[in-house]
Amino acid sequence: MSDSTSPRSDPYTVREGGAVEPPSTWRARFRYLGPSIVISGSIVGSGEIILTSGLGAAAGFVMLWWVLLSCWIKSLIQAELSRYILVSGDTYVRAMNRLPGKIPLGRGLISFPVVIALIAIVPGVMGLGGIIGGAGQALTLLVPEVSSVWAAGLIAVVTIALLVTGSYKVLENAMLGLVMIFTAATLVCAFLMQNTQYAVTRADLFSGLTFSFPPEYLVAAIAVYGYTGVNASETSAYQYWCVEKGYPNFIGRSDAPGWEARARGWIKVLQTDVWVTLALLTCATLPFYILGAGVLRARGKVPDGLETISMLSEMFTETLGPWSLWLFGIGAFCILFSTMLSAVGGAARFIPDYIMELGYLDRQNLTARRNWIRGYCLFIPIVAFVIYMTIPNPRLLVTIGALTLAMLLPIQSGAVLWFQKNRMDPRIRPGRWIRLAIWGIFLFELGMVWFVVRYGVFG
Repeated sequence: MSDSTSPRSDPYTVREGGAVEPPSTWRARFRYLGPSIVISGSIVGSGEIILTSGLGAAAGFVMLWWVLLSCWIKSLIQAELSRYILVSGDTYVRAMNRLPGKIPLGRGLISFPVVIALIAIVPGVMGLGGIIGGAGQALTLLVPEVSSVWAAGLIAVVTIALLVTGSYKVLENAMLGLVMIFTAATLVCAFLMQNTQYAVTRADLFSGLTFSFPPEYLVAAIAVYGYTGVNASETSAYQYWCVEKGYPNFIGRSDAPGWEARARGWIKVLQTDVWVTLALLTCATLPFYILGAGVLRARGKVPDGLETISMLSEMFTETLGPWSLWLFGIGAFCILFSTMLSAVGGAARFIPDYIMELGYLDRQNLTARRNWIRGYCLFIPIVAFVIYMTIPNPRLLVTIGALTLAMLLPIQSGAVLWFQKNRMDPRIRPGRWIRLAIWGIFLFELGMVWFVVRYGVFG
């Protein structure tokens, strides 16, 4: 059998003899982490540096509770959707296409949530245009002689060069270095801010925990919820990184001896990976909000347009001094470039799945699947660059992408509830309190979408 059809060369096939006993200690579990590092490159990115700090600059500390909510509650959906993917053998898109509500499309019937996700690709790529533009503006801070447009073009070329190799390990190692750089830089700046005139007081922090929600910040707040923490696209991509890491294959087939014990053990590894993600994104998100609320708001600056990144740099220069422009420029570039890498690399994994579910690609044809992944990694950075050339406003483009992803979140939380009830093996279903928490998240996100539609956020 050729490589294009061999199950042994297919990372999305649970193979005979692939089962591995799960690690039994915390230290041993950390050896198997990895997907959290890859998606941290996109989780801690444009939502934090552009949207979260922008919300802080506009609203002050009053929305701190909302930022914490945006960071934390979506990780439960990420973990529970991954639980189903790991034990079912489904890919993300194939799982979503099992949901009820089919319409004719392509060569068969496609579930309505998959159709919505396909439509959302367009505004999602507009968000990537904002990310690549922001990275270009960060590079211009470091090398003023290069315009942000030319810098964005260079970033698009480098992104293509790194991603067309299709190597999970190369991407994982690159993300680890970038995540460490920008997380450390923002944390240091937020701590040193306490020695300046912008020092945060207890009253400031307590004012952010009063659950106030000024309606004038509705659009910005929903955009932050849509892009901060684990957004809908990152939750989708995470399932593919988990599969490529080998988790489902380690569990083995459900009819094999010892399956339940292995499943529970590897689910614990998965949960550890998710909580590592949560810790990383919290440590990187809060400093940006605090810096935006403490520095930019005090200076009356709300980042926008071609000056988005240069305005944001004042969070560092006003706190640490003019020398820190380089520190911010390098950190901002790392944030946005790593976001571009992991966002495009992650989306490339589920694009072939869409084509398979539409009936235009044989699931067993691995060569065609790899070609689609490489083609997407080649094409999308160029499209994102063209979008930024046309609309050179990173904050606007990222907001469009964020609002779109916010609309997709209740689909994912609702899907988790449906999978747990209708398709998950009863032996490894989560406990009652987790299911109740998912119901609460689903209703909350459904209400948020109702606000978007009712009050015309897009209008």
